[in-house]
Amino acid sequence: MIPRYTRPEMGRIFADQNRFDQWLAVELAASEALAETGEVPKDAAVALRAHAAFDVERIHAIERETKHDVIAFTTAVAEKMAEAGAGDSSRWLHYGMTSNDVVDTAQALQLKQASEILKTGCDTLLASLKKRAYEFKETVQIGRTHGIHAEPITFGLKIALWYDEMRRNRARVHAAAEDLRVGKISGAVGTFGHIGPEAEDRIASGLD
Repeated sequence: MIPRYTRPEMGRIFADQNRFDQWLAVELAASEALAETGEVPKDAAVALRAHAAFDVERIHAIERETKHDVIAFTTAVAEKMAEAGAGDSSRWLHYGMTSNDVVDTAQALQLKQASEILKTGCDTLLASLKKRAYEFKETVQIGRTHGIHAEPITFGLKIALWYDEMRRNRARVHAAAEDLRVGKISGAVGTFGHIGPEAEDRIASGLD
């Protein structure tokens, strides 16, 4: 994102730190869900939750060598696991998954975070418009029709109409946010070859 056009709270959501945080959230949810079904050892899932971590600069350094972002990420996490004395458990990180299972699902988590900022902004604007509509309900102004002056209206009415439009906008933002709140955990080329659809449901439920 371009910093000078980006509010700090929105920029943080799409910064590398949070992007990789969401990748890790997906990986941990997957290991724990698969531990429940016996596909991943439970002690490995516990160790991953306790010790899995990463360093952003280390991920970038590895990616410059591997030319692959998710391999760089999982390698960096495995290094942190080894430093914590839990290196054997790192083999269960990313088990049965393909890169876009992590990337796409984590991006949905980022969009969910971003949509909360947008919805909060809509609510703040709605409250301001409602207040101003009452404040100016007796303030007369010229109405317009066909690009020319028409019967008088009040400025409060104009703001009330903006308020009503903004309510609809807020509903559309909410609907779009719900449509984007989707996880995808289907393995290589989307065939569910290593983990099944029931695992996808279980993992996604753990991220909701």
